[in-house]
Amino acid sequence: MAPRAFQTEDRIVTVTLDPNTITSVDPDEVHEWRVASYDLVSSNAFYPARVSAPGPFALHLSIVSNHIVLDVRHPETFAPIAAHYLSLTPFRSLIRDYFRIRESYYEAIRSASTFQIEAVDMGRRGLHNQAAELLIERLRTKLVMDLETARRLFTLICAVQPYASRVPERDSVLPTVLFVCSMNSVRSPIAAALARKLYPGRLVARSAGVRSGKADHFVHEVMEEVGVDMSVHTPHTMDELAASRFDLIVTLAEDAAEAIARRALESDAIEHWQVDDPTEIEGPRDSVKAAYRALRETLERRLSDRLATLVG
Repeated sequence: MAPRAFQTEDRIVTVTLDPNTITSVDPDEVHEWRVASYDLVSSNAFYPARVSAPGPFALHLSIVSNHIVLDVRHPETFAPIAAHYLSLTPFRSLIRDYFRIRESYYEAIRSASTFQIEAVDMGRRGLHNQAAELLIERLRTKLVMDLETARRLFTLICAVQPYASRVPERDSVLPTVLFVCSMNSVRSPIAAALARKLYPGRLVARSAGVRSGKADHFVHEVMEEVGVDMSVHTPHTMDELAASRFDLIVTLAEDAAEAIARRALESDAIEHWQVDDPTEIEGPRDSVKAAYRALRETLERRLSDRLATLVG
């Protein structure tokens, strides 16, 4: 069946990255992800082929083994709409050529003639078109996009895949910790992000909610202050957890503790940490932001003490 014509709402308005499988502490690499994400969001035509969900859409990227997962979600609630595993194998040579031509282009800008720059740029554009056409073909019955969107999505894939974690969680020997709160918008994602910041590469930290919530801009702001990019976070529910066993489960809300008890999750230890919910604070913006900072600092102290024994 031929794809339908694009509608105004057929577009991606949010791009997020899975911080467990797409990892980097290099600010230049993170900047490259952000630029590629911004370019994709700024102009695109896109919709999932097999569902009738209306746009616009959020796109969440993660990498599992040799596949990049294109997870399409509702942009406000982050409720799942469609997810597809795209094998990276057919794109390997194109990705290698992308970086080779990119370096040639940067080198040409520094020292080559205008003619040489134009020649390299033509090669770069040709590669992008070839990769975009392959991407469209591989996703033809799954995700529909125009050529320019496919070009920008290929650029984003190139930006994130060299820094991907290639070890599946089920095969990892690292200690695992799960943080759960009500909506996976504030407390649990902050805790998981701080855990990864405190012990990079030494544990697997996941977060989830009893139900799905919205991304919180105050979380982005106060975590940016300590060098953590929370724009990559997508709220997840406990139903979306791939693992069923963790070394440590920490609940950060009363309903989270009840939900954990109802589920068949296994853990060596389950702890409830009583922390304030900054979303309940009313007042001027500075007062609300101060409450988010207080939560961040409280969690960082507790995590530093508790996780030292876990990673040790």
